[in-house]
Amino acid sequence: MVESFAEVNGIKICYEKHGDGYPVFLIHGYGSIKENWMSQIPALSKVYMVINPDNRGSGNSDRPNIPYTMEMYADDIKGLMDHLGLEKINIIGWSLGGMIVQNFIIKYPESVNKMVLINTFPGFPNEQGLNMYKQGQIDGLAAAKADPVKAFFDGGIGWSRKFKKEMMADPKKKFHGLFSAEDLIRIKNRNPNTPEDIENAANAIAGHAVTDRLPDLQHKTLLIASEKDRIAPVYSMEQIHEKIPNSELIVIKVAGHDSPHQASPEVNQAILDFLKN
Repeated sequence: MVESFAEVNGIKICYEKHGDGYPVFLIHGYGSIKENWMSQIPALSKVYMVINPDNRGSGNSDRPNIPYTMEMYADDIKGLMDHLGLEKINIIGWSLGGMIVQNFIIKYPESVNKMVLINTFPGFPNEQGLNMYKQGQIDGLAAAKADPVKAFFDGGIGWSRKFKKEMMADPKKKFHGLFSAEDLIRIKNRNPNTPEDIENAANAIAGHAVTDRLPDLQHKTLLIASEKDRIAPVYSMEQIHEKIPNSELIVIKVAGHDSPHQASPEVNQAILDFLKN
């Protein structure tokens, strides 16, 4: 798919557009890039126009070396909407992307039809946890330069043990006809973040605290949690569910933080059913 660029808030945002129909934005997570939605795009783009941007500081978007804020990320989405001439969208966020989406819908409630949050938080639990997570990302960058395959599997806390073993046994195996471990490794190491990028994004995470604002949201919301998620445990999604009045929560069994890949058929069907109703 051909990449496009939009001048947004003084920087260039790189994005792809797939399919036709009502617009659906996919917002990726921490240390990731737009291609990490590879397991969702084929299913969703059969029905919708799917827009998947690289967040600022990621992929082929510009990477201003300044501390980011959630407001910056939210304004980038709105700027991309304006660039595309879109007044209202469905929006899906995974992990950090889910945090960004919460802040976006709070600031621009009139711009959203429905929202899907996957494996995320209403506020990051504590500074120590964030520092550990950030350092893990930075350490992973150095390890990937030395041995990208080993670094990928050593850092793979997003999968169930059984699934990780299956990928290690045959890195070329296509799961659900959508991806292989080799595909995920390629994406992980395509134009990777720098330590500065990781630091700048972490500043936004540190400022994410919207629990008290969520009861104001009236949008239909689907929350997808994952039973084995060690990064964003189920209880973090339950906290969001308790606060957003018009929300529904489903828990993906067995899978971890990377459930949009590991359990992609179930995740995709849940999203499609929610968006069409």
